[in-house]
Amino acid sequence: MPDLPPVTRNLLIANLVVFLLQYFFREPLLVYGALWPLGPHQYAEGYDIGFQVWQVVTYGFMHGGWQHLLFNMLGLYMFGGVIEQTLGARKFAIYYFVCLIVAAVAQLAVMYLFPNGFYPTLGASGAIFGVLLAFGMLYPHEKVLLFMLPVPMPAWLFVILYAAVELFLGVTGTQAGVAHFAHLGGMVGGVVMLQYWRGKLPIKPKRRLMR
Repeated sequence: MPDLPPVTRNLLIANLVVFLLQYFFREPLLVYGALWPLGPHQYAEGYDIGFQVWQVVTYGFMHGGWQHLLFNMLGLYMFGGVIEQTLGARKFAIYYFVCLIVAAVAQLAVMYLFPNGFYPTLGASGAIFGVLLAFGMLYPHEKVLLFMLPVPMPAWLFVILYAAVELFLGVTGTQAGVAHFAHLGGMVGGVVMLQYWRGKLPIKPKRRLMR
């Protein structure tokens, strides 16, 4: 991956390495690395299973299967390099992890307010949705192709439609087992960070974004 900027490249490598490690250390990684709901822990097969604060980051490097991994890494590969080159490596790293953490907080809130079993959340999707949101905001008129509908559309419209679908699926529970509100949380985190860097929030940055 010589043409990718460093943060994007290292994130791709880290996600792949952790996914491979899941084959050898599946149970301990799932217990300690995935994002578990808030509340009382459960005990099974010698493990203390429940929420730990570091899970708001570690869950984003674990995936439920090759398809899950490939879809997320394709999104990072397609959009991450462009956003990193626009923001710079340091800001892109901050942006990525803020989106990842806000996505985790959104998912924890939904699981706490609307409990539906004791199960973990894992995957980089929240951060990837934040990266997609950044592309739509920074390059709104670039054309994007939707897999299910191969018609070019401007990035801003693509992002809005994608967010609307995620909200619909999340509210209706149509696609069970997918953390739709984590995806939306990643987008919210992205909006806040970009608006902060643009100087459009009450708290102003030391240096604004060009766009």
